[in-house]
Amino acid sequence: MPDHTIDPSDLRGDCAQCFGLCCVALPFARSSDFALNKPAGTACPNLGSDHRCGIHADLRGKGFTGCTVYDCFGAGQKVSQVTFGGQDWRTGAKKDARRMFDVFPVVRQLHELLWYLAEALRMPAARPVHPELRRAWERTDALTRQGPEELAALDVAAHRQEINVLLLRTSELARPGATAKGGKSGGKSGGKGGGKSGGKDRRGADLIGARLRGADLREASLRGALLIAADLTGADLRGADMIGADLRDADLSDADLTDAFFLTQPQLDGARGNAATRLPDALTRPAHWTAG
Repeated sequence: MPDHTIDPSDLRGDCAQCFGLCCVALPFARSSDFALNKPAGTACPNLGSDHRCGIHADLRGKGFTGCTVYDCFGAGQKVSQVTFGGQDWRTGAKKDARRMFDVFPVVRQLHELLWYLAEALRMPAARPVHPELRRAWERTDALTRQGPEELAALDVAAHRQEINVLLLRTSELARPGATAKGGKSGGKSGGKGGGKSGGKDRRGADLIGARLRGADLREASLRGALLIAADLTGADLRGADMIGADLRDADLSDADLTDAFFLTQPQLDGARGNAATRLPDALTRPAHWTAG
C-alpha cells in the first residue's frame, strides 16, 4: 500500500469532523425509513446549529430508521475538512454550499470503493491481482483529493465500473469452490432447512422474503441480490460475496458470516440479528440486534 494509506477509521463516518452533510445534501422521501420529505440541499429540521442531530438517541423511535443505516464511509469529514478546508456551508457563499452538496455524494461513492479495494488487498486469495488492486486504490484515493470542480465533473459511474471488474476478479479468486459448485439459481423459493447451494451464482437474484433458514450459502455470489426480509436464520454465509446485497430487514440470527467479504456496516445495520450471529472482524454488531 502507498505511504498515505487510509486507516480503516478514515473510511467510517466521523460526525465530529463533518458539517452534517448527509443531513443537508441528501434528499429524504417520507416512508417507513423517514418521517418526512426533505429535498436535497435543505437541512433536516432535526439538525442543530452545531451540526449535530437533535434526535440521534432516538432516531428509530422518531421514524428515522434510514438515518441509522447510513454510513458515508468517511466522505463527510473528507469533504468538510480536506476538499473545502474546514469551510462551513452555513457561513460560506451559497455557491460554495451548493458545490459542497454536489461533491459529497461523489466522494461518498469513491470512499465506498476504497473500502472494497482495501478489503481486497487484505485477502491472501486475491494476491494474483494485488498489483492491479493497489494501483486502483492509489488512483481512487487520488481522485478523492481533487478540488471541488474536478470532483463535480468526475464520471464516477465509469470509474466504478472499472473498479468493479477488479472486484469481480477478486471474488472469483476468493471463492475457489464457486466454479466447481457453480450454476445459477434464484427466485423467492430460496432454500429450506440447510439445502445445499454452496458456491452458487445468485447475482442480482430476487430473494425478497426468501426462506433460506439454515441454507448452505458458502462461497455463493450474492452480489446485488435482493434479500429484503429474507429468513437467513442459521444460514452458512462463510466465503460469500456480499457486495451490494440488500439485507434490509433480513433475519441473520444465528447465521455465520465470519468469512463473508465485501460486506459493509450499513448492510448489517439494515438487517436483523442476534448475539449468536457471527461477523467478520472488521464489522460491529448493530445495537438494535437482539441479545438472544
